[in-house]
Amino acid sequence: MLNLVNMGKILLYYTYTHIADPENIAQEQRDLCIKLGLKGRILIAHEGINGTVGGADDALARYKTFMHNHELFKDMDIKESEGEADHFPRLKVIVKKEIVNFGGTPVSGQPGTYLSPEEAHELMKAAPEDLVIFDARNKYEWRIGLFENSVTPDIDHFRDLPEYIDEHLDQFKDKQVLMYCTGGIRCEKATAYLKMKKIAQEVYHIQGGIHRYTESFPQGFFKGKNYVFDGRVSQKISADILANCEQCSRPYDEYSNCINAECNKQIIVCPDCVGIYHNTCSKECSALVQARKVNIRTLPHKILIPAQPR
Repeated sequence: MLNLVNMGKILLYYTYTHIADPENIAQEQRDLCIKLGLKGRILIAHEGINGTVGGADDALARYKTFMHNHELFKDMDIKESEGEADHFPRLKVIVKKEIVNFGGTPVSGQPGTYLSPEEAHELMKAAPEDLVIFDARNKYEWRIGLFENSVTPDIDHFRDLPEYIDEHLDQFKDKQVLMYCTGGIRCEKATAYLKMKKIAQEVYHIQGGIHRYTESFPQGFFKGKNYVFDGRVSQKISADILANCEQCSRPYDEYSNCINAECNKQIIVCPDCVGIYHNTCSKECSALVQARKVNIRTLPHKILIPAQPR
């Protein structure tokens, strides 16, 4: 392993491209990341690659050079944010059926029309009456941060989004739909699926998602925190606190996990209330922990990150 120790970053990327031999690419990625001392999660399928890796600046520069010299990935947009390898517990390179879990729902046709952050900002600023700003993320994500006036689906998993769309087609009828997610990967499938329904007037997709938009407009229409899938858990975008403590309801937006390791539910509980259920999510989990009937994580503990896409 190379000894590259300096300030670090986290890279986020994806691309849809045909990969004939995902196992071979997975081994290539595994060997490279081990050599460079990178940790993170990389999903590979016949349909493409979806990755988040962290490490030292020098190592990540070499990784980016490798990827941009690779025939399959040379045109891929690689996003950067502050972080380090320690924001991930380990390196995981996995071959999957899908690089983002849409529940195996068939999708045909092209995704929605890409809008740059600048174009999306101007559209939201103009605020036409027929505009629907649609959040393609899960509810634990938009709970702590979202675009102003956006429609937020009550879903726990991205694989549930097709059913939500099917059950709420009236929301999109004859509308301009501006869809967004963390980095853009989910909107590739979600906008294509909505277009298949032939009900919206137009379907747009913020290119690069929340990540690219907030780089260009840190004081724009996105409020609160951007949920991320590593040990940072979230990135503060604005001073707005959108969530509330689950016990006392005061404004609070820091996630923690139930210390019942078999539950691990993400919870928002303020420091004043964290002792009510003894660092757990409920009376039931508290009783199990107090009776030592379950495995207990040692405090202080890091958030265990849901294995979800960006």
